[in-house]
Amino acid sequence: MSGASLSILGLTATEERVYRHFLRNPETSAEDIHLLLHAPREEVEKALAHLAELSLLRTGERGTTASDPEDAVGRLADLRLRELHEQLRLVTQSRHLVTELRAEQEARPLAAQGVERMEILAQIRDRIDDLAFFAREEILSVEPYTALTPENIAHARPLDMRCLRRGIRIRSVVLKEALEHPPTVSYLRELTAQGATIRVAGSLSERILVYDRQTALVPVDPADTSRGALVTQQAGLVSNILALFEKIWDHATDLSALIAPADADAQPLSANGLTAIEQQVLEEMCRVAKDETGARNLDISVRTYRRHVADLLRVLDASSRPHAALLAREKGWI
Repeated sequence: MSGASLSILGLTATEERVYRHFLRNPETSAEDIHLLLHAPREEVEKALAHLAELSLLRTGERGTTASDPEDAVGRLADLRLRELHEQLRLVTQSRHLVTELRAEQEARPLAAQGVERMEILAQIRDRIDDLAFFAREEILSVEPYTALTPENIAHARPLDMRCLRRGIRIRSVVLKEALEHPPTVSYLRELTAQGATIRVAGSLSERILVYDRQTALVPVDPADTSRGALVTQQAGLVSNILALFEKIWDHATDLSALIAPADADAQPLSANGLTAIEQQVLEEMCRVAKDETGARNLDISVRTYRRHVADLLRVLDASSRPHAALLAREKGWI
C-alpha cells in the first residue's frame, strides 16, 4: 500500500482497507473478511454498509466488487467539497457567536467582593442551576411562590434530587398558600422524603437563595422579579442575607405539621434511585449517539440533557458513556 490515504476524502482507516481489499480481490465474498483484516466484525460490517451507501462497493451474484478508483475518488471528492463548503458558509456567518460568548464572559465567576446584576431570565436560571450543581454543603431558600407548574417541577427535580443524594442540606421556606396546590404539595413531600427540610410561612415578600453560605442570589426588586437578580459573594452582604433567612426560618412552621403524611399519590424515586427524567436520559444515552437526538426525543434542551448525562456518569461512577451503559446494564437499570 502506498503512502496515499483516502482519509482526506472522509473514509475511515477500516473503510479504506475494505475498499482496497475488494480492488485487489473483485467479485469475492464479504463474509468473514474481518478475520482477514484483523478488525472487529461490527466495525467491518459498518464499513461495508457505509461503502455500499457511497456506491463504492456493489454486490452481485458472484460477490462484492469495488467501484472504479476514478469514479470513487471523484464521488468522495464531491462529497467532501460540499461538506467543506457548508463548513465555510457557517464560519463566515459566525459573527452571531460574539453575542453568545459575551454573555458567557459576563457570567464569569464573581470577584471576591463583587455584586453582579443579571437581567436576562435565561441567564438567571442557568446561574441558579450552576450554583446548585456545584454546591457542596448547603442550599438555603425562601421562595414565595403560590404554585409550581409541571414545567417548574420537571426542571427543578433532577438537580434537587442530585443534591439530596450527595448529602447536601436543603432548607427551604415556602408560602402557606402553596399548600393549596396538590402538585406542589406532592413535590414538597417528595423533597422531604429524600431529606430536605421545609418550613411554611403565612406571608413572605423576600426571595432568597444562598449556596454554601458563600454565594447569595436575591431579586433586584422582590415585587417585580422581571427586573433581574443580584448575585454576590461579598462576605458582609452574604452574612446579612443569612441572618434574614434564619429569622424567617425561626418564625416558620414545619411542613409536616400542616400536611397529611404522603400517600399513594406522591411520586418517589424509582427503585434504582433515579428520577423519571434521569431514567429516560439513561435509556436515550444508551440508545442514541448524539446529545441533540436524545434531547429532541425527550423534548428538553441539549444543555439540560448533558447535565443529566454528567449526573448519571457520577451516580454510576463511570469513566465514559459506554462505561456508564455497561454498568447500567449490569445493575439492571435498563
